[in-house]
Amino acid sequence: MAVMGRRTAVWKAALWGAVAATLPDLDVLIDQGDVIRNMVLHRAESHSIFWLTLFSMPFAALVARLHGEWGLFRRWWLALWLALVTHPLLDAMTVYGTQLALPFSNHPFGVDSVFIIDLLDTLPLLVGVIWVLATRGSHRGRIANGVGLLLSTGYLVWGFTAQQQVAQIARAALAQQGIVVEHLLVTPTPFNTVLWRVVALAGDGYHEGFYSLLDDQPKIEFDRFPRGNALAAELQGIDGVQRIVAFTKGFYKLEQRGSRLLISDLRMGQEPNYSFTFAVAERHSPPVALDPPEQMSMALDIPRSLNWLWRRALGEQLPPPR
Repeated sequence: MAVMGRRTAVWKAALWGAVAATLPDLDVLIDQGDVIRNMVLHRAESHSIFWLTLFSMPFAALVARLHGEWGLFRRWWLALWLALVTHPLLDAMTVYGTQLALPFSNHPFGVDSVFIIDLLDTLPLLVGVIWVLATRGSHRGRIANGVGLLLSTGYLVWGFTAQQQVAQIARAALAQQGIVVEHLLVTPTPFNTVLWRVVALAGDGYHEGFYSLLDDQPKIEFDRFPRGNALAAELQGIDGVQRIVAFTKGFYKLEQRGSRLLISDLRMGQEPNYSFTFAVAERHSPPVALDPPEQMSMALDIPRSLNWLWRRALGEQLPPPR
């Protein structure tokens, strides 16, 4: 709507902007063959800046023709291109991994500074859109829409700035505790940018700690957990394991539960519950790969977890729920 201005009806700009912003995520409807492929191939071609740019031109032509506004083709193209590409760029601010550079690279970009769902980023945009629609594109409505965009963008900048501050505190705390870090992950806990989770890979284990911007002291207590390195050689030939290892940039753990061998993405969730844990093999000699792999459900006590999240974010020194 900000790009189209008064050149077309505000409802048209809002409608097609919403369609364009939704299209990249329709890849979730595609079955890639198994649960691991569905995970690592989400946010792939449909989130590629190159492919979205190519798609934006015929898409804009279709919209301009449909509304009899061919003279506004360039304006429609710019508006729809921005709606398309800002979706994956925003996704890349999260920890999941967005393959922006396909087909030239399948690197999963992730800044890790905003949680996948954060109302403080979304609400200003929604309020601005509703306001401008409710006032039928009035001057005040367009100002509100612009302010919403600025607030949302400012929140993203704030998240990145807070992340860098926490990363600095985390490195100092790890060094003070004598932990030699191979890779460090600093990412917000659910729905906020006040409480941050820190994961440090070190040798055959990883260290998990939490820091709130409201903590009294700039220090972090870490708990250590095994990464399951002893299982790596046995499972390295399994396709799903190779995909998770690459997609998580090394932030994974291997473990045995009963007769099953599992791999977990350490970036999403917290010990011991992770959003993406997969059974990839049965314990035999050697292990037998599961075909297809199975995604394990989380045993999460939501009321207890939310209570801890709220209190810990406010600076109360509580041990995380395990």
